[in-house]
Amino acid sequence: MTTSTEIGHIAELHVAIAAVREAALLCGGVHACRAVQKTDRSPVTVADFGSQALICRRIRAAFPADPIVAEEDSTLLRGREHASVRDQVVEHVERLQPGSSADDVLDWVDIGCHEGSSGRFWAVDPLDGTKGFLRGGHYAVAIALVVDGRAIVAALACPHIAFDSYSPGSIFAATRGGGASWLSLKRTTPARRISTSQVDTPSTARFCESVESMHSSHELASAVAHHLGLYKAPVRLDSQAKYAVVASGQADIYFRLPTRPGYRERIWDHVPGSLITEEAGGRVTDISGKPLELTHGKALDANRGVVATNGHLHNAVLDAIAAVVSS
Repeated sequence: MTTSTEIGHIAELHVAIAAVREAALLCGGVHACRAVQKTDRSPVTVADFGSQALICRRIRAAFPADPIVAEEDSTLLRGREHASVRDQVVEHVERLQPGSSADDVLDWVDIGCHEGSSGRFWAVDPLDGTKGFLRGGHYAVAIALVVDGRAIVAALACPHIAFDSYSPGSIFAATRGGGASWLSLKRTTPARRISTSQVDTPSTARFCESVESMHSSHELASAVAHHLGLYKAPVRLDSQAKYAVVASGQADIYFRLPTRPGYRERIWDHVPGSLITEEAGGRVTDISGKPLELTHGKALDANRGVVATNGHLHNAVLDAIAAVVSS
């Protein structure tokens, strides 16, 4: 992407874009997928594992010294109970990387088992929005490079976001200081710069939130929207596709409000989308206005909730959240 050559990290950006494109291709080829349950009772699918294997393989090949912090590991696949799932994962990976063995695929998945926290590492969500994927809704493949606590490169594949009628599926990408851009997921087209909206009146803003109420409190969100004077119904999307629509000006506000005390967000769920939103002109903080801190391992331990806006509306949203939470 020519928008980033003068900033540096161009090689990392190209690898990230290629990785999310290949992983999204695998996800799109997984049909009639059945989810299995992880120990935390969250769903995981053939597409999650296959996507992570491909992403980790590509990053390791390009940057062999870089740790990767990813959502999945191969423990479930190595058990006899889920041998059929393992076989399907290997089959789908092998279609894109011919000659891949079961051992190769499991080892690639486990490259993502680093804890992160300091130095340089990659944060990967191989299939963000698994429930959306299962119901045929929005999902994303998300990658970010973090260096010394700052997101530097990000790529986000959103197969169900169409930027125009000629380009079904989108990739959103950014480098710090280099701006944010859109590329077609399936067609070779030049990158286009994107920017957040110029809406500065809360009553006319569009906001989006998670489909799943267990991810973000719909009740609190409704109260915040009422306080802001928002009259448009929320757009509910799974995954970091919400960041993409804010970054590209298709929505103005996204907030994720904690559903229970002590819950902390995972870095792979927010870091890629947050950098893209910021580089498009927006602002991302937690619900108290603190920047997201990326030096605490897999979780955003120093933050509570997330707010992403076009920038113009950020303070108003933070004030509304503070008023509702304190009432």
